Amino acid sequence: MSISSVLPYIQIVISILLIAAVLLQQTGAQNGGALGGGDTSGSVFHTRRGLEKSLFIATIVLGVLFALTSFVSLLR
Repeated sequence: MSISSVLPYIQIVISILLIAAVLLQQTGAQNGGALGGGDTSGSVFHTRRGLEKSLFIATIVLGVLFALTSFVSLLR
């Protein structure tokens, strides 16, 4: 079993985890803010803590892993 035969399955798993991580992240934006509208009360910066920070870091790691596996599959 070579890496070329396993790589598509690895990419599928990573992509599903990446989609889940992005969808689980909470934003301070309401529906209007998500579509480009302004927030009436102004935007407030907050520090990520606990699970939110872990999810943010996991999203970055999964994105990098997906990019790396895509690059490896391009070379093969």
